[in-house]
Amino acid sequence: MTVGSSWGMVVDGARHRVFIGDDTRDKVVAADYNGNLVDSVSGIDGVADLALSEDGSTLYAAARASHEIVALDPATLDVKARYPVAAGVGPLYVEAAGGKVWFTYGEWGGETEANLGSIDPAVDPASGTDPVSLGQFPLHDHGVSSPAILDADPSTPGLLAVGQRDFYDSAKQVLAVVDVSGPTPRLVASQSGGPTVYVNDVDLLPGGTAVLGGATKRYAYADGAFTETASYPYGQRADVAPNGLVAQVGPVGDYRVSVYRPGESKAVRTYALDASHVAWAPDASRLFALVSVPGGDTLKVLTNPALSVPAITVNAPSTATRAKPLTVSGKVTATVKLPARAQLKVTRTDMEHPDGKTLPAVTVKADGTYSFSDTPTSGGTVTYQVSYAGDAEHTTASAYDKVSVSLATPSLSLNNNGKVYAYGADAPFTAHLGSTYKNRTVEIWADPFGSDRPKKRIKSGTVNSHGNISAVVDMTRDTTVYAVFKGDSHYKPRTVKVTAYAKVRVSTAVSRHYKTGKIGSTTYYWFHKRTNPLLTTTMTYYPGRQQRFDLQAYYQGSWHSLDSQYFTLGTNGKSVVELGAPGEAGVKARMRSVYVNGSSGDSVNSTTYGSWKYLYFSN
Repeated sequence: MTVGSSWGMVVDGARHRVFIGDDTRDKVVAADYNGNLVDSVSGIDGVADLALSEDGSTLYAAARASHEIVALDPATLDVKARYPVAAGVGPLYVEAAGGKVWFTYGEWGGETEANLGSIDPAVDPASGTDPVSLGQFPLHDHGVSSPAILDADPSTPGLLAVGQRDFYDSAKQVLAVVDVSGPTPRLVASQSGGPTVYVNDVDLLPGGTAVLGGATKRYAYADGAFTETASYPYGQRADVAPNGLVAQVGPVGDYRVSVYRPGESKAVRTYALDASHVAWAPDASRLFALVSVPGGDTLKVLTNPALSVPAITVNAPSTATRAKPLTVSGKVTATVKLPARAQLKVTRTDMEHPDGKTLPAVTVKADGTYSFSDTPTSGGTVTYQVSYAGDAEHTTASAYDKVSVSLATPSLSLNNNGKVYAYGADAPFTAHLGSTYKNRTVEIWADPFGSDRPKKRIKSGTVNSHGNISAVVDMTRDTTVYAVFKGDSHYKPRTVKVTAYAKVRVSTAVSRHYKTGKIGSTTYYWFHKRTNPLLTTTMTYYPGRQQRFDLQAYYQGSWHSLDSQYFTLGTNGKSVVELGAPGEAGVKARMRSVYVNGSSGDSVNSTTYGSWKYLYFSN
């Protein structure tokens, strides 16, 4: 829920509602105790301050632009009555006390002339009597030159606190307490002038005889005068709960919300909020703050605001040895000291206890420190969490630290590294796992060369009594094989890998010969001297793959290379090469097809040589 600029906020404890004046949109909005918008009413022109009647039956809104006090039903936000105020400025601030509704207003006259007016809700306008009375207490006679801030407290019925800082002269500041229980207001105590307090807020403290001025200084009053008795760090605005708790918005540039116990100047709790207004629930169970957000303010609900928030530190060694004792220490600090011999809960989380194991509680010493010893039974990351359960004066708190506890390195091996297999061979790979604690599972993964085939787990299981587990890999490509042990609470994870190699399948068919026959012990394909041999190579296909065609001739008693040339395979894995005929008889030649890793267009198989095909040319 977001509102525009706001002057007023009031909490209805009976209905669990928070009412806020949205000056930007001329509305009064109602939120529940969770901060959710539940209702609103428009048409409150220039809405300023808000107040509940003493019996809680009516919500009053000061409408400074339309110069009226608007009475609303707090249950429905329906308008019950509108009370015109014949004023040049205001009304601005409104409070209910002494059976009436009081408001401040002003008139233009050189400087703004400030005054106090009242509404008697018991008077029916239809009777001919005006329920609005102006000029009840000429505040300008007491140094107030502009409409002043008002506050009342149920514990001191009939009293109003008045506070004002001059719009024109910051040296002019006024605090006053006025008794409005009788027929006419009576000044009880006042202080004006002097730089003792920057009066931009005023709060009548519960129980009477004291005022909080400017959200900062506490004044006792007696015999018509104020005496400063205590002070808080400088603030902008404040609200005081019926039990005396003070909620204060910090100074310009530091709008944190701080909560103080009665008579104490050290905050029991501080919220890092960019707040502009605060208001207590009547039972002090909640504190409501208007917090700045883009586009306006949002209502923030602060629960258990009177409880101190302990801060716990946990210091464990960064590393430790499994099964050896270690010491964890730390300290608990809080704005309110913990009870004597307060107990902390200790939980250890590790691989064997992923949900945590509760260790013996540890006692906080008088100086807030603590320590304990423990012997971790598991290795890996061990977490020690230290928690405080809270009490009547403290919230819960928790902190943790982590220890890297040593793990043994297991023995793990895998065979067949570097072996070369024929295309399509079934190669058995065996992993051997040495001693471990509880985990005896090993996974075997195969990762064929080439981006088109992903790494794949081909086996997962418990090793046999000898520590072995095997899996068969179909060797159609060079393949990296992994054995993976994921570790246990005593042994660290480990992975080993080997690489085995696979040849391609290659063959060559010869055609256009007129016969085959042996020359010596070698079989030749016989061709007429003017016939061009046709050689068809079949090789395992891979995109972009080429076969190397080697051609040699026999002369002077040995074979001599004539040419080596690469030819692209078709998608059917075939490559057809036609040789030119020599044109003369008695020529011996031979050829072979070769896959060369890296040079044949890819690197997914190992270099493979096809067999030689022997050619003889005759008449």
